[in-house]
Amino acid sequence: MDIEKNENEYRNFIHDFIDKDIAPGGRYEGMEVHTRFPPEPNGYLHIGHCKALCIDFGTAEKYGGKCNLRFDDTNPAKEDTEFVDAIQEDIRWLGFDWGDRMFYGSDYFEQTYQFAVELIKKGLAYVCELSPEEFKEYRGDVGVPARSPYRDRPIVESIALFEKMKNGEVAEGKMTLRAKIDLASGNFNMRDPVLYRIRFIEHHRQGTKWCVFPMYDFAHPIQDALEGITHSLCSLEYEAHRHL
Repeated sequence: MDIEKNENEYRNFIHDFIDKDIAPGGRYEGMEVHTRFPPEPNGYLHIGHCKALCIDFGTAEKYGGKCNLRFDDTNPAKEDTEFVDAIQEDIRWLGFDWGDRMFYGSDYFEQTYQFAVELIKKGLAYVCELSPEEFKEYRGDVGVPARSPYRDRPIVESIALFEKMKNGEVAEGKMTLRAKIDLASGNFNMRDPVLYRIRFIEHHRQGTKWCVFPMYDFAHPIQDALEGITHSLCSLEYEAHRHL
């Protein structure tokens, strides 16, 4: 009785929805719970990271599952191998281990790029030439739809321009790749969000191979899918991004 009471005291809403997922008839019935901890290697871990990794690794441990360590290195501006090493050391110090499942977001750059090309071919993404200043101007407001004069650009044209972006033939900030979703959405994350931007900067692992980099909201779910993650646990600031 005491053991059962103690178990209930430490339950939370995460355990509740995982229990439903793996129960008979649930969407992950018979599957192993698989989470991931995706820190960006641009600094040392802080208390928020520690809370997140304890939830990610601890939840997998509770259910006898697995947790991947995946470094979110899709934005190379401040990323460094020094932080990669420090993060690994701190996770182990907290008592967790990822086994042989350490990955980098950059491991998936080629696949992510091909998925973006596929979206263009399906008419679900387009190359936009709005400058950052114009992007804000055309974003609209509550009740006022956003606008982009490039939204109906021919598919073949967007494919050609995206190829030029990848090849370094377009100036930084000149073009972005945007998803074609809903310019009137009350959730501004759905108003044709940027999927790719141009950055002429050396990547800590890829060097200068890439000059287009995927946005986190685009790359993150693709990476989860490729790794077979069953539960992508995020903090509340990402709640409005989940729809995308």
